[in-house]
Amino acid sequence: MVADNKKPDISFAGTFASSAFSACFAEICTIPLDTAKVRLQLQKKGVAVAGDVVALPKYRGMLGTVATVAREEGLSALWKGIVPGLHRQCLYGGLRIALYDPIKTLYVGNDFVGDVPLTKKILAALTTGALAITVANPTDLVKVRLQAEGKLPPGAPRRYSGALNAYSTILRQEGVGALWTGIGPNIARNAIINAAELASYDQVKQTLLKIPGFKDNVVTHLFAGLGAGFFAVCIGSPVDVVKSRMMGDSSAYKSTIDCFVKTLKNDGPLAFYKGFIPNFGRLGSWNVIMFLTFEQAKKFVKSIESK
Repeated sequence: MVADNKKPDISFAGTFASSAFSACFAEICTIPLDTAKVRLQLQKKGVAVAGDVVALPKYRGMLGTVATVAREEGLSALWKGIVPGLHRQCLYGGLRIALYDPIKTLYVGNDFVGDVPLTKKILAALTTGALAITVANPTDLVKVRLQAEGKLPPGAPRRYSGALNAYSTILRQEGVGALWTGIGPNIARNAIINAAELASYDQVKQTLLKIPGFKDNVVTHLFAGLGAGFFAVCIGSPVDVVKSRMMGDSSAYKSTIDCFVKTLKNDGPLAFYKGFIPNFGRLGSWNVIMFLTFEQAKKFVKSIESK
């Protein structure tokens, strides 16, 4: 990823491999926080269960949710969905970054010289996010379905025994089109979050490198990664909630708009920022780990390709 319009240091295949590896490593490190985020987003407000008695929410806060899941379902439950999660990152994580520089060049032209305008960076990241998640949506669906399994009552039969079983069961029972359930909010979410992550990382890194004392090193990558995570969660949280609810229980909603309206009506506007802290904890740490690893992976690939 380059801030200006210079030719990339490594090949498209090298960039894809570097970004896919980095995204998978970040996913393994942070998926417990993602599981907590999904559980909080799928959780509805307290409802009456017997007369005027209201059931209190099962999950409270990021650490509370992590502790509850680990206590009731075991530590391994926090990594439930890791297999489709890695499938997703190999496809989505690899494509969204590998395509970013070529599409950015497409928008500004091959003859453009100087710093690429922020608007072009945002447009390029919106495009790559939408294209990449269109390919990877089935992996995202299976990941959310597996993470949502834990909210079923104790003793209730599980729908899926694992990732491959989930793919085959969905295909057999719901059809091929079901693998793209939630594609609308998912494209919106990933295009927006990708724009927030890549454009902000690109822009923050570019700005920091112009400040005396800052170099293209780990410190700069750390600050740029934190900025990318913060902007991503602030901008993408509402569509992320809608995506998780539609994928977790698609039968409850007729469409993306229906899910949005029902969430707003039943749970209030703050529901769209439910799980904000674990979402930021996850996206902030995910972006730092991913971009730090990505920058080092690029150097490694460059050393191989230059031989």
